[in-house]
Amino acid sequence: MKLKTPLTFTASILASLTVASLGVSLGAQAAAPYPVTPEKPVTDNYHGTVVVDPYRWMEDMKAAEFQGWLKTQSTYAAEVLATLPGRAALRERLGKLSDSAESTGGYDISGGQLFYLKRGAGQNQARLWLRADLTCAADAASCDRELLDPNNLPGEPGKHAIDWYSPSPNGKRVAIGLSKGGSENSVLRVFDVATGRFLSEAISRTGLNEHGLAWLPDSSGFAYNRHPADERYNKSAVYLHKLGQSEAADTAQFGWQVDPKRVFALPDLPYLHLSKNSPWALAEVLHGDAVDHSFWAAPAKQLKGAATPWRRVIRPEDRVITAALAGNTLYALTQKTASRRQLVSLDLSQPRAKFKIVLPASDSVMQTLQMADDAVYVKGLDAGVSKLWRVDRKSGKSTVVALPFDGTLRDIAPLKNGQVLVLQEGWTQAPQSVLLSPNKPGTAPQAVPVQKPLALDTSLMQARRVMVKSHDGVMVPLSIVAPKDVALDGQRPTVLTGYGAYGITLEPRFAATRLAWIERGGVLATCHVRGGGELGEEWHQGGYIATKQNTVSDFIACAEWLIANKYTSPAKLAGTGGSAGGITIGGTITQRPDLLAAAQSSVGLSDMLRMETTPNGAPNVAEFGTTTNPAHFKSMYALSPYHRVQDGRAYPAVIVTTGANDPRVEAWIPSKFAARLQAANPESYKTRPTLLRVDFEAGHGMGSSVSQRLDEAADVWSFFLWQFGDVAFAPKP
Repeated sequence: MKLKTPLTFTASILASLTVASLGVSLGAQAAAPYPVTPEKPVTDNYHGTVVVDPYRWMEDMKAAEFQGWLKTQSTYAAEVLATLPGRAALRERLGKLSDSAESTGGYDISGGQLFYLKRGAGQNQARLWLRADLTCAADAASCDRELLDPNNLPGEPGKHAIDWYSPSPNGKRVAIGLSKGGSENSVLRVFDVATGRFLSEAISRTGLNEHGLAWLPDSSGFAYNRHPADERYNKSAVYLHKLGQSEAADTAQFGWQVDPKRVFALPDLPYLHLSKNSPWALAEVLHGDAVDHSFWAAPAKQLKGAATPWRRVIRPEDRVITAALAGNTLYALTQKTASRRQLVSLDLSQPRAKFKIVLPASDSVMQTLQMADDAVYVKGLDAGVSKLWRVDRKSGKSTVVALPFDGTLRDIAPLKNGQVLVLQEGWTQAPQSVLLSPNKPGTAPQAVPVQKPLALDTSLMQARRVMVKSHDGVMVPLSIVAPKDVALDGQRPTVLTGYGAYGITLEPRFAATRLAWIERGGVLATCHVRGGGELGEEWHQGGYIATKQNTVSDFIACAEWLIANKYTSPAKLAGTGGSAGGITIGGTITQRPDLLAAAQSSVGLSDMLRMETTPNGAPNVAEFGTTTNPAHFKSMYALSPYHRVQDGRAYPAVIVTTGANDPRVEAWIPSKFAARLQAANPESYKTRPTLLRVDFEAGHGMGSSVSQRLDEAADVWSFFLWQFGDVAFAPKP
């Protein structure tokens, strides 16, 4: 699965927040030298290039030696962070801001009811809620019903999280993926809405259903993805389950070794799509984490396992990123002839039908599809903010739907009456859920109080978007959130964030806790580096395998722009990157350490040569390359943060954060990076330390509680403030 950082509303805190302060001097040093880390060199020869790996032994994560070392490093980091006197007050402030507003997301209209996830004040995890009537009065408390608290499961106490959920078409039942400790090892349960109890189903190894579980149109069962017991991401297949039957009776319909005549690659991820408005079943295959997919169609009534008469209708060379059914028509977004994509249709009733253009390409990037009874809704990105098209299915006429403000559309849920429920937010605009009436031009949006209004004044901060010239002349978008009328004196404590992989976009997101940054006069910036999808597939390909250096170079250019334009200085600038963004921040640390005072690599991909040996390695070859290919290896080795650390070179202070249960970027990967930085400068603990912070009850970020996220944020930001020279965070002797 993608090495992405969690971007759902319950997991956005670390991705979108940072804290800074005006500062003076660096203050006292860390308490003691780094713990001892054994070196046991292993030598590899990649196409004639000899590479020595001193920490290969860490890859045996179950070994007592590694577990003991990990705990020692974790204890060391905790002891250093505990000496920062301002941390407790910062954590308290973050907690109050976090509890100042409710958070909702995951909107799904089924059976005429709205299902959604909500985290209220003081709650650690998102819970599943139901609103039966969207026209309910403004007092939302009398309209909504809490269905499930994942931390209050009957007979199963513990730190559970809802990984994914899917209501049945009639709205009477909900399939839910539940896991513990951030592991993403979902167990599929079926929840009965009327009784508030689970049915008998408890199907393990179902964590891959975050991409979609398909209910049968009559709600009698569903098709789901399941991987083998000895795999985590590979060799999966789609199974058909009837409610009440044993999982042993479930029949494989599509995927790994289902049909000997249809060969699947190791990382191929199959899914099934069904619609009560279409007689067709649509099988989708994600070829690992590649952008382009394949699709097969068959009559829904002829699902017969290996005997199903599947017909391939879309191949990888068609460059389709997503597709959806409506009657006999298949709608798809393709980038075959347009980097920013176009909407096309295909008549499934005609075996030799060809694509027809429905919505031609434009300067805006088309991102997702949402089907309604009478229309197709296309979400796009236009100059960094969301755009919504409505395409009438009968006439083919397209219109742009007016949105309440410039921001990000997080959820789009069409209703039967032609209205559409949307959830929208921005850098400085709190999330709002409103009903739009595209069929009635001029009709004002109708507020739907799914969450309580924000009880905070956000007028203290403002957002802007600028274009920055990168090393090769390409203009890169940079989003900046800062105090109103910020003084451009070069002294603003600033944190710059970047990602850049899979064509994923970093869109405007709101977080109340961001005010803890603004209150200190700080600046938050997001560099939309190549490798992401902000400007279409061409932008993604611009930071991809052979061109991956552009991702780091764009980030460096954004840092230089912030310094040149007097927002900050190297002494007041920190950089962050998470997951695949570990390449971005790791490359900046190793290539331009002079630009940063501090940095965080969060669950970061930092050993690019060994990542593909992990259970999640094969799916990511399509994005990062493989060491078995000489050209790929050359690019990967040149950029791999772990391998670019040089002995004796001065690096910024670095806090490496990881979760012991991370299934996407296993904990040994960031651990190696931290160990290498410590070894490169054994005396750096005195001034610019490298810390390895480990959460033993967390994974890649999905499933982590709000308390866990805020604890980490307080640690990371306190670390930055210390390095920025804030006397309130200078370590006590």
